[in-house]
Amino acid sequence: MRGRIVLLTIIVSLLVFLFIFQNFVNTFWASITMMIFMVLYCAYMYIATKHQARKLKKNPPIINENFRPFISIMIPAHNEENVIRKTVENIQTLDYEKYELILIDDRSDDNTADVIKEIAENNPNIKYLIREKNAFPGKSAVLNDALEIADGEAILVFDADARINPDFITKLLPKLEPTDVGAVQARKVISNRNDNFLTRCQDNEMALDTHFQVGRDAVKGAVELRGNGELIKRIALNDIGGWNNYTITDDLDMSTRMQIKGWDIRFCPDVCVYEEGILKCLPLLRQRRRWIEGSIRRYLENFWSVLFSKDMSLRASLDMMAYIFEFILPFWFFSEIGFQIFRYIKYDENQILSSLIVSVFLFIFFLTGLIYSLRKYNGLKPLENLKQSLETCIYFLVLWFPIVVFIVFKIIFKEKTMDWGKTVHGQAKVQEPTLAK
Repeated sequence: MRGRIVLLTIIVSLLVFLFIFQNFVNTFWASITMMIFMVLYCAYMYIATKHQARKLKKNPPIINENFRPFISIMIPAHNEENVIRKTVENIQTLDYEKYELILIDDRSDDNTADVIKEIAENNPNIKYLIREKNAFPGKSAVLNDALEIADGEAILVFDADARINPDFITKLLPKLEPTDVGAVQARKVISNRNDNFLTRCQDNEMALDTHFQVGRDAVKGAVELRGNGELIKRIALNDIGGWNNYTITDDLDMSTRMQIKGWDIRFCPDVCVYEEGILKCLPLLRQRRRWIEGSIRRYLENFWSVLFSKDMSLRASLDMMAYIFEFILPFWFFSEIGFQIFRYIKYDENQILSSLIVSVFLFIFFLTGLIYSLRKYNGLKPLENLKQSLETCIYFLVLWFPIVVFIVFKIIFKEKTMDWGKTVHGQAKVQEPTLAK
């Protein structure tokens, strides 16, 4: 209820602001001012990234070979009989010996539990947990249950379709060692990006996310965990009370709560975790709906803590507040268009031109970010880069903006539900990773 009130207050304030904005402010110059702030913030992150790269090249960090914590690798699995065996085989190629593997069957309706038991019987260093059918639903509850039987000083979480390279852990550990660091996130890559238009756009989306995560890491901002390929110190987990059972995005909720407590989260673009992209529209919509709803709700539920936390760094707080606008922006955009259409119908003076300018700017803003990201992280040639960047911008516009607006109204007018939106794995032709991209 509190989150609903906060969101409603934000939306009403936004509409009041837009009304004043439309009637008493020169919207063209106000829009230009907003654009300048967006560009300056991105330029700040870009400069910080370059500075960080030069600093590391000039003074490479000294790797502490003695920092080798015992790690509990957790793999939750719900109806994953098609992929779990191959995932375990892949994990067992790690060049790091100090780990245990914990497989968790989460109330599966297929043969996942039997497959897990068979795997564990043939591998003495593998633990397993079969959850009861009436157990509390959700990935957070799964991980909390597994934490009770885990012996690790750090917890590494993978999805049931994850694929990694053997040096995954050894390359992440130097980022985790500092005492103020609570977790490290690896870069996510879509392993079947060439299957169709949707999987290609999802991989491009991950590349853009990598670009922004690298920037946030460079400015010591609010880097976010991504659920798959996240390595977390147990002491940090204990500090925040483990995973939140009442969230549908365990990773994003945990990121915010860790930062409120003063823990730093780092991002490692040189270490990849490969996962299956979704092949069809409806399952993709369900997944993105969950991501967006969970992300908005974690901001609302932790709104006052973010504003008044004594432990959260100022840079992380400001960075987090800046990124909240990625969810306000779509509602702002549609509200702005609605105001202009209403004015046009009434034959009032309108600022359609300024709205069009803002729209074009936003398109160019994301297009530029995609072009840079696809060149740097996917190595695309110029013409192919431009083509894929354009189609991914359209993908964002069609997918992201309407879902954000829908979720805003859902949160205001409907009760919170634990609608997970299970992603089906094992339907794609996945190439096993050989070298990180």
